Amino acid sequence: MIKSFKWVARGEGISLLVLLLVAMPLKYIWNNPTWVEVVGMIHGILFIAYVAWAIWVYMALKWSIKTLFITVLASIIPFGTFYIERKYLK
Repeated sequence: MIKSFKWVARGEGISLLVLLLVAMPLKYIWNNPTWVEVVGMIHGILFIAYVAWAIWVYMALKWSIKTLFITVLASIIPFGTFYIERKYLK
């Protein structure tokens, strides 16, 4: 369970970085929204999977509500999921 959550966390983190650092500049600087449409959809699916997995791990490992809150909050902060992976998913 932890191993699969790590993979989802990595994917969500990478997709957020690609969205912010590649797709958004392409859209707003070079007027090319194609990447935002594709990467945005992938990121959205991974975000939902990340939150669902976080809730699943919260229940299975009996995390505190604070840990769950920090884990979910980290998904909207760049590099946040990598921090969660290192701190909570050893």
